[in-house]
Amino acid sequence: MAARNRLGKPGRNCPVCGRPMREIPAQDGGPPLDVCPTCHFVWFDAQEYELLPPIPARAPDSALPQRAREILALEQVRELHEDAAERVNVPPDEWWKLVPGLFGMPVEYGDQAVRVTPWATWTVAAAIGLAGVLSFRDLTRTVAAFGLIPAEVQRYAGLTLLTSFFIHGSWLHLLVNLYFLLVFGDNVEEYLGAGRYLALLAVATVAGGIAHVALDPRSVVPVIGASGGISGVVAYYVLRFPQARLGLMYVYRWFRIRAYAFGLIWVLLQVIAAREQIAGIGDVSALAHLGGAAVGVWFWAIWTRS
Repeated sequence: MAARNRLGKPGRNCPVCGRPMREIPAQDGGPPLDVCPTCHFVWFDAQEYELLPPIPARAPDSALPQRAREILALEQVRELHEDAAERVNVPPDEWWKLVPGLFGMPVEYGDQAVRVTPWATWTVAAAIGLAGVLSFRDLTRTVAAFGLIPAEVQRYAGLTLLTSFFIHGSWLHLLVNLYFLLVFGDNVEEYLGAGRYLALLAVATVAGGIAHVALDPRSVVPVIGASGGISGVVAYYVLRFPQARLGLMYVYRWFRIRAYAFGLIWVLLQVIAAREQIAGIGDVSALAHLGGAAVGVWFWAIWTRS
């Protein structure tokens, strides 16, 4: 409870979920403990466990007075209720998260704040936003000039694989991608560092574009948007912080799920969309999403313990 309320000074990163832990003073004169407020993992340094005071033997429930057994039973019921509330119809603390929730987008629960300023994420988001505002002045010409056209992938020495990242087809397209980048990007940037984080975005963007081009290299229909690169960030987040709590709204009810469950749902939806894309249905490049996500998995496999 003390860790969840952000008491104690910040400690090491949790080896399970990667979130900052809190250093909580132990009772009865024991050594301070590192406790994760997100997944409740407790870290013991060398010899710390041995220094903890012994726990007195607990009397069997049958030897407790009736009133004490009633209190224990009520406490168990309360814990079960809180556990159920953890997952179903509990809105996030911040009121503004209702807006993305109504559009079916995930929101973060709990203490997901980063300890370093995510300058790289903010800079990329600002560049995407500025490019979007400028491109909307003459979107048709901008897409034709800087969009990724499979049949002309060699244009500008292949740079349209990257320039298409900054172009979006509508305000909704732009805002959704910015939201996903800001929600998931800051945590990934904190863990990887700005340099490797930007490398992840760039490589995922290129891989997503190549996956799209591979479907029909003769197509002259341009593809635009940052979702290929952002898919790599989302995949890395899900694998690096599988126990992070996310919320989704369905029929005006909030459902809390872990990040790994969200990742499984997201991949399933992308696979379904990719089959439709291969069949010539729809205008969303799910193959670009999956190509970018594959790079996120690769980066996680390389740097998961860095």
